[in-house]
Amino acid sequence: MESLLPLFIALTGVAVLLQAGVLLAMYLTMRKSSARMEVLATEVQSKAIPALESATQVLNDARPKLAMILENIEHSSSTLRAQITRLDAASNDALDRGRLQLIRADELVTRTLDRIEQTSDMVHKTVVSPVRQISGVISGITAGLEYLLGSRGGRPKSASEAKQAVPQDEMFI
Repeated sequence: MESLLPLFIALTGVAVLLQAGVLLAMYLTMRKSSARMEVLATEVQSKAIPALESATQVLNDARPKLAMILENIEHSSSTLRAQITRLDAASNDALDRGRLQLIRADELVTRTLDRIEQTSDMVHKTVVSPVRQISGVISGITAGLEYLLGSRGGRPKSASEAKQAVPQDEMFI
């Protein structure tokens, strides 16, 4: 075992040296990556951070304006809703009144036509019928008088005078 001890020590030394080489390579790679990351961080810091700050400032400036716009939209929509409700009520009221007036006008026209018909019937019964009767009586009296006067006058009537002596019943209406 004693002869193996130097071999194990040599192997351990090689392993330690190999591990040190790997660690050195990792260190160098990390240092390069770190340098690149610092360059990127500097670039991001110089370009992105001002853009983010200005975006934040714009949002901070716009926040009260957006709140006011939203408040105005809310107020406008509630006002519009109230006006539409009032308009709906007014239009329904106007329609109801219009229907009522149409019903009243229809009833008025119907009553007027009924009264005109009643008046026409009454005029016919009270004026036209008695006038026809009186006309008939007058025609009868006239015919009787003409007959009496015509036969006593002794003068015979010609054919044209006889036609003129016939009363015309329907002349007076």
